[in-house]
Amino acid sequence: MASTGPTQYPAVLLDTTMDQLRTLLAVHETGTALAAARLLGREQSSVQKQLDTMNRTFGTLCGEALVLKRGRGKDVLFTATGEHLVELARATLSAWSDGINDARRRLGRTLSVGSTRYTLGFLLDAVERVSDAYQHRGVDLKVTHVRTGDLFARLQSKELDLVCGSIVVTEGQEAELDPYEIVEWRRSGLSILTNLPPEKLPGPAESTVRASELPGLPLVVSAGGLIARFLTAWYGADFRKAMSIAAEIEAAHYGFELLRSGVVSGAMLVTRGIAEAAESGSLPEAGGLRRLDVVGDVGPRTEVLVGVFTRRGDRASYDAHHPLNLLWDALAKDNERWWLSR
Repeated sequence: MASTGPTQYPAVLLDTTMDQLRTLLAVHETGTALAAARLLGREQSSVQKQLDTMNRTFGTLCGEALVLKRGRGKDVLFTATGEHLVELARATLSAWSDGINDARRRLGRTLSVGSTRYTLGFLLDAVERVSDAYQHRGVDLKVTHVRTGDLFARLQSKELDLVCGSIVVTEGQEAELDPYEIVEWRRSGLSILTNLPPEKLPGPAESTVRASELPGLPLVVSAGGLIARFLTAWYGADFRKAMSIAAEIEAAHYGFELLRSGVVSGAMLVTRGIAEAAESGSLPEAGGLRRLDVVGDVGPRTEVLVGVFTRRGDRASYDAHHPLNLLWDALAKDNERWWLSR
């Protein structure tokens, strides 16, 4: 196929601006020029002028207008050509945005990192240690909250360059994360935090409960994430049928509030790190709840791996003073200090 040189594109196409493409997407998203103007913070006449211009341009190029008016107060109708051009506009703007971000990332001008709620402290400690270097280089650091189930998706999409969080792995085995590099902070199992009196807890042990005994407890469980993955591994995808679920929650702090208020009497499944933080007093929102560690005696042997993750190959493609490598090294050194202090 012959390549197309820079002078061979239609002149009317080259007059189309990225701002016009953004306007087209806004009209498609909102339905009308008026609603798009509100979204963009512009006058309706400005949006309508751009829309009319694109209608003429692509009507000439393609033989069909992009949008058709349907009367006062009604959303515009996008033609088949219009729908196709909307997707092209979205892809064009996304490609340019990604390309610019890649260039800024390569030059060390920006770094996007994420953390789950309970690993944020580790991340912030490391960020504090590199803040002077970042300030000197003018690095634009963006910190984002991520849910456990989104860690790798956010890395893969290049929304984030580094994430701190937890995943479920096979006990005692090295994590197989080929597309990613990892610094393992620590591994642990699950615990329960409960407001139940000792006589309502199974077994003679005061500090542990077996996984096989969990179905006999009124449980507070997260709707997704690590806890659901453990229960799925132990009891299958229909684990809810095997368990006595007193409350299903989206966020841990909501479960703590339910238990501490006494509205729900039961046991909340959490990672051992969270349970230890609650017991030590460093997680006040869970204060007053009793901790029992869960002994896995059903299903596969699984555990929680807490660590730092980035895309494999990214660090090697940058010099040692790139913001990603500086933060990675700070996190790795914090991990070494933690283990030496144990």
